[in-house]
Amino acid sequence: MKEMLKTKKLQMNNHVTVLEINGNALVHNLNYFKQKLQPKTKILAVVKAFGYGSDALQIAEFLKDKVDYFAVAYTNEAIALRKANIKNPILVLHPQIPNLKDIINFELEPNLYSFSIFNAFLKLAKKNSLSNYPIHIKFNTGLNRLGFHFKDIPKIITSLKETTHVKVAYLFSHLAASEDKNEEHFTRNQIHDFTKISIEFNKNLDDTPMLHMLNTSGLINYPKAQFNMVRVGIGLYGFGNSEKETAKLQNTHNLKSIISQIHTVAAGETVGYNRAFIATRQSKTATIPVGHADGLSRKLGNKKGYVLINNQKAPIIGNVCMDMIMVDVTKIDCKEGQEVIIFNSQEMIQHMADVSETIPYETLTNISHRIAKTLTV
Repeated sequence: MKEMLKTKKLQMNNHVTVLEINGNALVHNLNYFKQKLQPKTKILAVVKAFGYGSDALQIAEFLKDKVDYFAVAYTNEAIALRKANIKNPILVLHPQIPNLKDIINFELEPNLYSFSIFNAFLKLAKKNSLSNYPIHIKFNTGLNRLGFHFKDIPKIITSLKETTHVKVAYLFSHLAASEDKNEEHFTRNQIHDFTKISIEFNKNLDDTPMLHMLNTSGLINYPKAQFNMVRVGIGLYGFGNSEKETAKLQNTHNLKSIISQIHTVAAGETVGYNRAFIATRQSKTATIPVGHADGLSRKLGNKKGYVLINNQKAPIIGNVCMDMIMVDVTKIDCKEGQEVIIFNSQEMIQHMADVSETIPYETLTNISHRIAKTLTV
């Protein structure tokens, strides 16, 4: 059945540039973080942004029996998982008021981060005669992005005591700089403040909410603060918070294409838009069907980025086009139709991110939807 689904998916998207998702690497990375957990600590896999640029549906299907929870950013992402028959609890990290009916209809767990969405959900829960519907309440402990403040606790508790329509399954917060050892004092203050928040709820509610705060870097650097559940995002896809940690993980994203055409370019001729590459000698170039519309930064052009052909580096020459790149293969034995590796390691992804003046998160999540994706084991 899985092979049929994979084949059908590839038939629907027959772009020759393909992202292969390494299922064995996913399991390796998941197990690496699981071994850091206390016996009763749950694990949540973050599959937002299409599984960090891959395929959330394939990843969730593959991991559903190996994790306790999934999390996505928006309601439509969670609905797609439900329609793919994913039964695990799904936390929607940034729901919006217009989506709350769908949250209920698809049995999703909302993050209620402000009084506007908190009150709207309680009103809807009452209207639908819900009973103990699980919610997550987020507190701002320093990131200043989403979440209630400590001073809001009395008002929240008063509202919760007046209803049986919802139940606080989890309180949670998000660390602002868990990867930065220079910010350890700030991070420990965040953990301390979150603990204080949880104590207030425990004192005033009959049912004790569970807690989650740690992301990938948080689990690596502050494992004693894992509370009841941890959220693993970028670590699942092969990146830790340092070269040392990343070396313990395995790459999950492998982007491949082919050579469409090979040209012989005479000395003095140019390649690509704006004649950005000028051949200083007779050269051989290969055109590859992947470009900035597929997620490659234009900053990778003009020999700043490279691909692998026959395990040899072929620098990207000229400007990155919307749908194509050209590479110098003068010293590489290759032919049209041959496989090209855009990236197949954390090192290559990190290099692309560095050249593009960004981070691996963005390099991965920029991968276009028109690229075919397939999970292999």
